[in-house]
Order: sequence, then structure tokens, then C-alpha cells
Amino acid sequence: MDINKENIIRISNEIAEKLGYFVIDILYRGDNRKKIIEIYVDAEKNVTADDLAEISREINSVLDEKDLIKDSYRLEVSTPGVDRPLKFLQQYPKHINRKFEITYKTGDEVKTITGKLLSIEREELTFFSEGKNILVEFKNITTAKVLISFS
Repeated sequence: MDINKENIIRISNEIAEKLGYFVIDILYRGDNRKKIIEIYVDAEKNVTADDLAEISREINSVLDEKDLIKDSYRLEVSTPGVDRPLKFLQQYPKHINRKFEITYKTGDEVKTITGKLLSIEREELTFFSEGKNILVEFKNITTAKVLISFS
């Protein structure tokens, strides 16, 4: 990874953390004429459009001040959205009582269940699926997606 990307990651993480958020992912697209930097952030609380605008302004300000990107670029700051799997334990609490599809390892097996997230104790998540509670350690989850309910 080049030094500018490392600096952008460091700056983004510092600013997000200072404002009470955490960076989920940073993607780089485009070419030298028009770079696009996509930064996905989340928090333990719901993230608003105003929150995203504030994070974007702060990151843009520091990037411009440090002159890290010589060519024109567009910075996009957003939340990961419901179509992206959850990556960090801090993303789960605001989804208690919501339905998930999770794939996790248990011994030598890999299981996939659909169930409601009931609780989180340290690094253990309890899901209700098929009439019973299932305890899953966060470190064993390979993918977890919140399922959208329109009812």
C-alpha cells in the first residue's frame, strides 16, 4: 500500500474515532484524473446524514491541509448499508431484536442460521432460531447480515 493510502486510513480512523465513530472500510476507485475515495463508517448508535457530512468535512479538511492527494478527487463518506455484512462487534448492539442470517464455525462444522439477535454478553451473541437460543462467539462468525423486514 502506498504511503498516501496509509495516511488516508490513519487520518480517517483518527477523525472517526474522535467523533465517536469507527471506520468499517475504505475503498479507492477511479484513475489519476478522477480519484474516488469511499469511506464507510458506523457507530454503536444510528448514524445520520448530518453525522456523515461532519465526518466528511473534517477528513476533507485534513487531506487538503496536508496536501496528500495531488490530483482531483471525490470523497464519499457513508454507512455500510444493509446489504453489507457486519464486520465488527461494535456494530451489533444497535441491531438487537433484529433478524440476521449468520454463518459461523462450530468445531469442524460451518453452520448458517436465520434468527433474531437477542443479546450480547462480552463477545458472545445469543440468537433465537428454530425455537431455541443459539450462543455464538463473535470470533466464530464468518458472515452476518441484518435481514430487512418490511412488515
